[in-house]
Amino acid sequence: MSVFSVIHLIIFSLSIVFSLIVLGLNAYFLSVMVPHQFYFIFSALGIATAVLTILTVLIMLIVDLIRHGAFTSMIVIELVWLLILSILWIVTAGVAAAGFSLYFPQGCIYATDDPTANAYCMELQAVLAFAYLNFFIFLGYTSTLLALSLIELSRGKSVWTSSVKESTFLAPNSGPVQQVPLAQYSGAPAPGYTGTSVSQPQQPGTYTSYSGPPAQSTLHAAPAVPASV
Repeated sequence: MSVFSVIHLIIFSLSIVFSLIVLGLNAYFLSVMVPHQFYFIFSALGIATAVLTILTVLIMLIVDLIRHGAFTSMIVIELVWLLILSILWIVTAGVAAAGFSLYFPQGCIYATDDPTANAYCMELQAVLAFAYLNFFIFLGYTSTLLALSLIELSRGKSVWTSSVKESTFLAPNSGPVQQVPLAQYSGAPAPGYTGTSVSQPQQPGTYTSYSGPPAQSTLHAAPAVPASV
């Protein structure tokens, strides 16, 4: 598993945890306000965004772990969907910030006078904080993934339809080295080369056959010397 695959797993897990926190806090706000025929807009939006994030991100994470080549694991699908989730989370954070400035313009200063109102104020701050956290982690993840995908595309490798765990971002190219046959060499000849083949030297211990007439011997017998009397 590559480093970016580990980051992918951590980001998805954190987003699910943060969404569960936002879901619980907003569900508490609704349970308190609905009996009074009233509810906060940021609570309804926060619940919808949190449920959508938990369901989709959890499905994408599980399918990516147990199945190879699923369309939910494609990088292009992740980029589009996580960008949509990041927009939903920044909208949720913006609505929660507007509600906080409307209902608690001076901040959480009701600890002595009204502990219940102060608890609501702190819980709303928690909703706001985790909404921003989900927005930033989704935005940072999608920006990094998009940048790495464009880098791989510039290097001649398209990773849009592959998953994050299958992609080797920033890995050196390991293509085979092409060997040019000697017959196809088109470079300049070496200095002094005339284009004629060089004869091989005769190896010692080998002889060439001779098919001509036998050579005449030039040796003559020496004259006999008379014996002395």
